[in-house]
Amino acid sequence: MRRRSGVPDSPLPQRDGIDAVRLRLPAEGPWPTVRDHLVERYGRAIGAERVDAMLRGGAFLAVDGPLAPETPYRPGAFVWFHRELEPETPVPFGIDVLYRDERIVVADKPHFLATTPRGVHVRETALARLRRDLELPRLSPAHRLDRLTAGLVLFVVASEHRAAYQGMFERRAVRKEYLAVAGRDPAPELPCTVRSRIVKERGVLAAREEPGEPNSETRIELDGLRGDLASYRLHPHTGRTHQLRVHMAALGLPILGDPLYPAVLPEAAPDDFRRPLQLLAAVLEFEDPVTGSPLRFETRRRLAAWADRPGWEAGRP
Repeated sequence: MRRRSGVPDSPLPQRDGIDAVRLRLPAEGPWPTVRDHLVERYGRAIGAERVDAMLRGGAFLAVDGPLAPETPYRPGAFVWFHRELEPETPVPFGIDVLYRDERIVVADKPHFLATTPRGVHVRETALARLRRDLELPRLSPAHRLDRLTAGLVLFVVASEHRAAYQGMFERRAVRKEYLAVAGRDPAPELPCTVRSRIVKERGVLAAREEPGEPNSETRIELDGLRGDLASYRLHPHTGRTHQLRVHMAALGLPILGDPLYPAVLPEAAPDDFRRPLQLLAAVLEFEDPVTGSPLRFETRRRLAAWADRPGWEAGRP
């Protein structure tokens, strides 16, 4: 079966909720066989012997079946395979499904769980878990939430509706509201709207603000006071990487538990789930692009430093 985009469906089923890797062979090249290209492309990472073993075992597939070591190179052909995944530290918190119909799933994800597979986080992601648990292999995210941020994420059940729901976020037609806990400081006059130019470079952990035309905007409101802490409501108008964390730190109100802002801290151990970032995607509100119905969802989670500060400080998330 071929999709509207012209890309064939994968001949390999998902494994643990993870799609097979799809590779398109270059239009030009010196390789007489597919095996030669695969060795050049992946041999440094996994070794030519491993590539040969996978070919002998039928692990590399084209649209018409497994590839043999002697299969001639075909420019532009698609090849699929499952990569071997490294062991991951399980995230010991559940993901809650708040709403589900034939088009969408609204999940309430915990801190430390990535939204989608990326880097070292593959099986331990909200997408992989939900695909497995709900038996929805075509589930895809309409947007993304930082791994360290908890709260609401919208997923699309079927590919034919993906563009409609992703388009809402691209058009900024979704009202998003976040809660954050930070220090109490009377200096910033709240509510206020912060606008700045945020730049995030590939391979650099933290984003930064720089002079120039603003590309980010956040309205920040004081929500409550408790001793030397305060709760804040954050309303992002744009969706730059780490935007809320950058804007809060720029006001002198870094969010509790933030390992990047205002300064990058030493990386925590993979199994260190103490003192999570106190940032929560609390509200998603939009008009359903398929039915036209108004929808509003609210998180059931609470920020630990606000609900139980001694417990959060002691590392009991």
